[in-house]
Amino acid sequence: MKGLRALVVGLVLVCTAVMSPAAAATAVTPAAAVAPRWAALPVPPAAAPPVTVSDLAARGPDEAWATGYEYTDDGMRPLLYRWDGAEWSRDTSFPGAGEPGRLGKVQFVGEEVWIFHDRAGEGEILRRSAEGWNVVPLPRTLWTYQDFTAVPGGAWVVGEDETGLKVLHHDGSGWTAQSTPDGVGYLMGITARTATDVWAWADTATGPAVLRWDGTAWRDAKVPLPPDSGVDAILPEPSGRVTIGGSRYEDGAARAYLMTRNGRAWRTTHPALGDTHIKDLVRGPDGALWLPVVSDRAFQAKYARVDGPRTTFSYGPKRTNAIEVAPRALARAGSSLMSFGTAEVYGSKPNLMSERLGGRS
Repeated sequence: MKGLRALVVGLVLVCTAVMSPAAAATAVTPAAAVAPRWAALPVPPAAAPPVTVSDLAARGPDEAWATGYEYTDDGMRPLLYRWDGAEWSRDTSFPGAGEPGRLGKVQFVGEEVWIFHDRAGEGEILRRSAEGWNVVPLPRTLWTYQDFTAVPGGAWVVGEDETGLKVLHHDGSGWTAQSTPDGVGYLMGITARTATDVWAWADTATGPAVLRWDGTAWRDAKVPLPPDSGVDAILPEPSGRVTIGGSRYEDGAARAYLMTRNGRAWRTTHPALGDTHIKDLVRGPDGALWLPVVSDRAFQAKYARVDGPRTTFSYGPKRTNAIEVAPRALARAGSSLMSFGTAEVYGSKPNLMSERLGGRS
């Protein structure tokens, strides 16, 4: 029996040794992960380019909305596009679709979609439910509408009028004006995790600051921002983690930074993002932070993936004759990432583009 066992082992070793390289590669391929690549998603062109993209939000792989505006001879016209899991299509069914104006941030509130609409200077919230569109007008007209955010139980619009800064809050039944701490002159942006956990980045008498609404009042969040810095985006997450992205200036040049808070402590890093301005931050399905960055290739978009101390980059598909490809916004769509922005091809004005990493082909 020992002799038979030795013969069998020997035959196995010989077969392994003489296996062709191609066969060996085939044997290990199923265990090797193939990295997904960015793929272009066709977008019906706007009627009057150039266009500006405002925002992108996705509920999952089968529903996403992108907003912005195009430029016509009569001024700006709102743009709204919907992704249904298979293709992008333009939506012109909302109130004021053919009138001057622009669309801003889009949010999911329960089963509804909420979108900020500057309708010829009058601010309103578009709400889309299973029954269709309806409008929530703002209680007053502002000179500028800077930003908007909404979650179940609350919505905020920030801007200015002739009397200065305005923070308008909708609690589901009506609007009220909220006060901010002394010394706050301007709010650049606002975002919410819940109706009692809202973050805003402000310009104050002593420099940039981060404010937080706790359900009772707006207060200085006492975030230790880097010196000579500004805030460009805040990402509050369901886990309670908060990430702030911005730029600080050193020797006359901008350098990107990220601040993350887990618990009460803030940790600051300076990922190697190059000469970029943080426009959007999203937590990808892989757990890393993703953001669009300035590309060193005119014919391809570029994306940064920040995972702790490591920063890596990926490129979108090559676009023939492109002289600038600029994704403006990112969103997680189920197990994939989706971008929306503009692409300028030689001899034409910037029009719409979209790309996806992972997900169904």
